[in-house]
Amino acid sequence: MSVDYEVLTRDLITRTEQAVEDVAHLAVDTGITFKIDDVVDAVERELPADYPEPTTGEVTRRDVVAQMARDILSGDMYEDA
Repeated sequence: MSVDYEVLTRDLITRTEQAVEDVAHLAVDTGITFKIDDVVDAVERELPADYPEPTTGEVTRRDVVAQMARDILSGDMYEDA
């Protein structure tokens, strides 16, 4: 099975953006501070069981989602957009 990594990346960004929004709303509503790991956990919970994992290197999918979440929160994700 061939994986389209561009589509996969866009999907993971969309899922991470939604998780950041959901967790941020929850934080505002409850006054509880959240961590990047909370966003990563939210993304991971919603992924299908067969969602692809990175196949090379030491970077895990959790690492990728955590970096995406940091880039979304800092605005770095959108600097070149």
